Amino acid sequence: MALLQSLMPLAGIPRGPLLLLAPFGALLVFLAAACGGEAGSEPTPSKIMQTTTTAGETITVHSSPTCGCCGEYEKYLEEEGFEVESVKTEETTELKDEFGVPEDMRSCHTSIVGEYFVEGHVPVEAIRKLLEEKPQIDGIALPRMPSGSPGMGGVKSEPFAIYSIMDGGIEEFVTL
Repeated sequence: MALLQSLMPLAGIPRGPLLLLAPFGALLVFLAAACGGEAGSEPTPSKIMQTTTTAGETITVHSSPTCGCCGEYEKYLEEEGFEVESVKTEETTELKDEFGVPEDMRSCHTSIVGEYFVEGHVPVEAIRKLLEEKPQIDGIALPRMPSGSPGMGGVKSEPFAIYSIMDGGIEEFVTL
């Protein structure tokens, strides 16, 4: 504060108005530092999308009541900022049929977020991409139950290919 007061006459600013603005200047400096990180660093797209597309976003996970990895996947989604609704059912095949999930794209659980289905242990980066881009598709899938995927044990041995599905057609959506 003493430094500000000593510089005021040099800047031609009366002491009263600057003293009133000093707390706001300090707040701006604090906010800029808090948002920065390392000098010259850019925020990662993953972190940007997390704050813009998952805060409070509800995802409903339909799974068998006996599936342990599905519960782990739900915890993972919650840790990543989603509101998770868990629906335990023995009728997962009927749900997959209803949403048009092809047989070779199926996994142990089917989630619904917005107007899309998310089949399997899909990493949140792919879900955020889906919610951010809003493509004209029915949903996305990570087939089977790959080792090291969210909610699954083990070590990731290769990149995960996540597929988009539209009217039964399958295309690669993203590789993570």
